[in-house]
Amino acid sequence: MDEAGVDGALIVQPINHMFDHSLVTSVLKKYPSKFIGCCLANPADDGSGIKQLEHLIVQEKYRAVRFNPNLWPPGQKMTNEVGRSLFAKAGELGAPVGIMTMKGIGLYIQEIEELCRDYPETTVILDHMAFCKPPTNNEEEKAFSSFLNLSRFPKVYVKYSALFRISREAYPYEDTAQLLFRVISNYGANLIMWGSDFPFVVPECGYKGAKEAVSHAASKISVSPSDLEWILGRTVSQLFQGAWVAP
Repeated sequence: MDEAGVDGALIVQPINHMFDHSLVTSVLKKYPSKFIGCCLANPADDGSGIKQLEHLIVQEKYRAVRFNPNLWPPGQKMTNEVGRSLFAKAGELGAPVGIMTMKGIGLYIQEIEELCRDYPETTVILDHMAFCKPPTNNEEEKAFSSFLNLSRFPKVYVKYSALFRISREAYPYEDTAQLLFRVISNYGANLIMWGSDFPFVVPECGYKGAKEAVSHAASKISVSPSDLEWILGRTVSQLFQGAWVAP
């Protein structure tokens, strides 16, 4: 982070630790002015994840929660009773819900729309550009358009992150510039935030390289200095007000 000129970060609970948040919690306590946390929603059938979520946000001071639809029990959707309760509770607690559609947004668009429609007070962050690569056929264009159309919900944000996952090219992932152009046109730069996807980005292009790729893509589509400032920090700072301030 120091090398890349990054002052603070949102750490998302790593999937390989599942619902054991002890490592991230210890880091948040050790570096309170450097990091804030995004916990992982536990969609267990018994509803125990709702109390876990409340504990992590109220007691452990996590500021957001990630929904990973692959963690829902087989055959269940994010819109089931537990998912709705988790989503509503996050809104009640002022914690944005980051949704990671690793298998593509097309599989989950109806669920996301339903949750946004039924719980408009809950903020949503679409991780990694909803895993939309530059469209090469009608099906991919339809999926990307559905992602852009979520901008009709005023509390939906976008992470322009993990560019190595959404590019069809080698570094600096220049083909993502056109994706960024369309996302800015639909959402506005004040609803877009950069993310590195550390530590997975390290063997790809490195942390500093990931940040530089954003500026490179922005230069290809004439993003204004003001808009780039929003993407590289102002958006996330405004969303998580009071974070990254020395105690």
